[in-house]
Amino acid sequence: SITRWEILTLLKDKKMDVSRIALTLNQTEANVSAQIKILERAGLIKSHYEPGEHGVRKVCELSVEKIVIIIE
Repeated sequence: SITRWEILTLLKDKKMDVSRIALTLNQTEANVSAQIKILERAGLIKSHYEPGEHGVRKVCELSVEKIVIIIE
């Protein structure tokens, strides 16, 4: 999906939390969280929790250096 591609593009340079990703992409946190789960299951990103201003925040980063798409 376009949203998942945009998330991967954002994470190529730095780690980001779900709130920041949602804000940057003008998406809801619920939608971004759902897309992140799909990317985690695919093994493309990993995440962990850190203390935040209001509880904990989920911080995401790429778990791969390169993605190759082969269309045959």
